[in-house]
Amino acid sequence: MSFGQGGPPWGGSGSPGQDPYGSQHGPQDPYGSQNPHGSPDPYGSQTPDWAALADASASRTRRKRWTLIGGGVLATITVAAIVATAVVFMDGGGDDRASDKNATEPAAPTELPSESAEPEPSFSSVAPLPPPNPKDFVSSADKDKAPLSADTLFPGRKLTMGSRVYQKGATSSTTNCAAATQGTLGSVLASNSCDRVIRATYSKDGVAVTIGVAVFEKEAQALKAKNEVDQRTGGLASLSGAGVGTFCRAPSVCRKTTNSYGRYVYFTVGGFTDGKNVTKASKDVFTTGDDIAEFTFRQIHQRGKTQASAAATAPVEQ
Repeated sequence: MSFGQGGPPWGGSGSPGQDPYGSQHGPQDPYGSQNPHGSPDPYGSQTPDWAALADASASRTRRKRWTLIGGGVLATITVAAIVATAVVFMDGGGDDRASDKNATEPAAPTELPSESAEPEPSFSSVAPLPPPNPKDFVSSADKDKAPLSADTLFPGRKLTMGSRVYQKGATSSTTNCAAATQGTLGSVLASNSCDRVIRATYSKDGVAVTIGVAVFEKEAQALKAKNEVDQRTGGLASLSGAGVGTFCRAPSVCRKTTNSYGRYVYFTVGGFTDGKNVTKASKDVFTTGDDIAEFTFRQIHQRGKTQASAAATAPVEQ
């Protein structure tokens, strides 16, 4: 069955060799584009220009790089401007005092204070002497010049040690050192040139203790006498009176002690006022004797401190 007469099957007229689409210029691209090489492209497209595409891509990259660089420079300039503004404000915002000065002009030197007319303090190059030793003043009669008596060694009518209060009884002072002793102690004191013996008695609750201080010229004599004392054959004689009866006389057993400091040797003899013997269990006798001996040591030591302090503050003789 035919759709027309005398023509090609597409319904157009022409002769063999003609473009079926009616073109008069020879073989044509079926999509209306001509192949530059004269032969039809069966796919209807041209070959891309790769060089042109590369140039276009490089141009876009350069534009983007310059855009980033320009933005960075602009940001840097902006930050620098902000910092400069802040510095100006911190520096006083363009103070009028600096407005008429050249920015490059160096700052004026700071004027140093002039030397004072007053003389500078001077210090001695000689090292100060050490403070006097209190013991030095109670170790020799040459320095130990303070008043010495029963009242200076044993002042007051009572003696308080902690919570314990002792009543002071009789006191005495003698240059006959042997008269204040019993047994062999008298000969020991005499052989070492004892100057005197000062005694005092203290009592509490049926216990009595006599303290005796033997005084020598030098510390060496006192130490020698102390080492020669034999408490088994001699000791200090107890001192009764002023409310205290006779105690610590033979055949009673009493506690005896000996100690020294500087040129002083101090002895104690203690026991019960009713005459009973002292044993190791007699704690009250031991406590009373220790308190009285400790008090006596403090008195002698304080004697040295007082004289040392006076010597330290005395004016130096020229």
